[in-house]
Formats: sequence, structure tokens, C-alpha cells
Amino acid sequence: MRGYVRGLLAPVARKNSWQLAEWAGHRDPAGMQHLLAGARWDADVVRDDVREYVGEKLGPGGVLIIDDTGFVKKGSTSAGVGRQYTGTSGKIDNCQIGVFAAYATSRGRALVDRELYLPKVWTADRERCRAAKIPDERAFATKGELAKAMVTRTLAAGLPAAWVSADEAYGQEWKFRRLLEELGVGYVVAVPKSQQVKSLAGFWRIDELIAQAPEDAWQRISCGDGAKGPRVYDWASARLPAIGFFDGDEPTHHRWVLARRSLTRPEEIAYYFAYAPVTCTVADLARVAGMRWAIEECFQAAKNECGLDEYEVRRYTGQGRFKVVVVV
Repeated sequence: MRGYVRGLLAPVARKNSWQLAEWAGHRDPAGMQHLLAGARWDADVVRDDVREYVGEKLGPGGVLIIDDTGFVKKGSTSAGVGRQYTGTSGKIDNCQIGVFAAYATSRGRALVDRELYLPKVWTADRERCRAAKIPDERAFATKGELAKAMVTRTLAAGLPAAWVSADEAYGQEWKFRRLLEELGVGYVVAVPKSQQVKSLAGFWRIDELIAQAPEDAWQRISCGDGAKGPRVYDWASARLPAIGFFDGDEPTHHRWVLARRSLTRPEEIAYYFAYAPVTCTVADLARVAGMRWAIEECFQAAKNECGLDEYEVRRYTGQGRFKVVVVV
């Protein structure tokens, strides 16, 4: 394990078992392959240790971020591989999809959980699943369901997150947002411009609702520092009516619609739903929205520096172990 982790961090051209074994001075890759495929250790227990460590080092009040990323692959035997859309290549490709969770505070960011997405063509073919060592109890789950399971697991384990953020693939799902509300955690999640919003005036598309905002409703706010300094946008917001059945007579949180407009290309507007403590300001919501990019930085570092997309492990157990090692 020590040699494997050091190899992942070393300047090895490709982070596969052959090259990692060569870097470590092994005669062949058998030991590295056995570590991922056959050795007796529990990847989920390692994940739990990593999550606890990250929470202690990065501190409370941060943002738990959900997103997925793709791993372009050849062949059809690797667990979960298939023709599906991935933002990695920006098209439908032969790939695997992993759903990940990252935790970010002002002190740093780190991946803390992962799940492999299995398309229905896989879970409906139990013989194919068994050949890839996918457990019989592993049924089909959407990416949103995997995200909900990870959020529930992570918060129940005590990660001190105060917020959850996600892109529109997850933010547009009502059940995902409602779960976060039931867990008592705030959120700022992206939604598509066609997202329906219920207001006192009826139902609106979110882009049509924001279009009604007067120019003085926009505030110029930084959502955090980037590589070139503060990331400043114009932000508009509106607080939504409370829902008595969910919120009671004295709500502790408010729901918001939020929009972010580019300064140089004002036609580029991103839209969000938010759920925040009653004391929160628009600047607070903008800061949380800006933290979502931390998981993209995690993906970039894991792929560029640790070979997250270069593994050559086909079976389900080995893939889960590899991703946990990279998360470490």
C-alpha cells in the first residue's frame, strides 16, 4: 500500500499497476494488482477514516459538494462501462461514471466519498454483474439516488458541513433538495433556466422570473478568489414564500432563487435554488455557490497528479479500492 500510494504521487507517466510496480522496484505488477483485487481490506472503512481526517483538518462550517466525472474506457468488461454522456469528453462516449463528494472550507478541499454508477443494462444482467464481481444486492440507482445516499452517509458520520452544493443535474431534483432540508443542512444548488418556480404570482420559469428583476436588484459580489483574483459577478435574488407544511409557523430557514450574471458577457446567467438560515445574506449564498468549483479542482488534481482516470482495474471491488486510494 505504501509503495502504491507513493507511486500515485510520483512523476510516473501512467498510474497503472505495471508502471507503479516498476517505479517501486518490483519484478512484476502482481503485488499491486493483488492489493486492488484480492487482498483483504475494507475500502469503505478507509473511506470513513479519510472523511474523519478531512473533517478534523479542514474544520466545521464548510460545503459538501456533489458532482460526477467520467472515465473514458475501451471494451465492455469493466464494471459499469457503457455508451453514456460524460462531461470529461463533452459527448456520449464509452466510459464509466463515478459520483463523488468533496468537502471544502477556506482551509482547503478534498474528496471524501465515491460511488460507481451502474447503468440499467448492467444491473439487469446479473451474470454480467457477477463476472465483474458486482454484489448481487447492488441494484440500479440513479446518480441522484447515489448522491442522496452519500450525503446522508457523510452527514450522519459527523462531517461538519453546514452547506451542500451541486450542479443542475442534482439541483433540479426536488427529492434531493427536500432530503437536504430534512437533514437540516443549507444548500445552494444550480438549476436549469427552464426550472419551474412557485411564487405568490403562480408558476414561472426561473429565467423568466429573474428577467423581471429591475437593474438595481443586481448586486456586485465576489463569490471567492480564483487563480486570477476575486471572482466577481452580478447577483440577483428573491426570497420564496414559506411552505407551512414543511416549515411550521416560525421557519428557521428561507428558500431563495438566485442568479449569477457575468460582468463581461451579461447574457450568460446561471440560476440556483437556495435554502439558508434566516440570518443569511445574498453574499453568503454567493460564497457557497462559488465553493462548488472546489470539486472540479479535486477532479483535476486527482486525474493529473494521481491517475484517477488511468486505472486498468475491471472488477467492481478493485475500482472502488483504487478510487479510495486516490481519494487518500
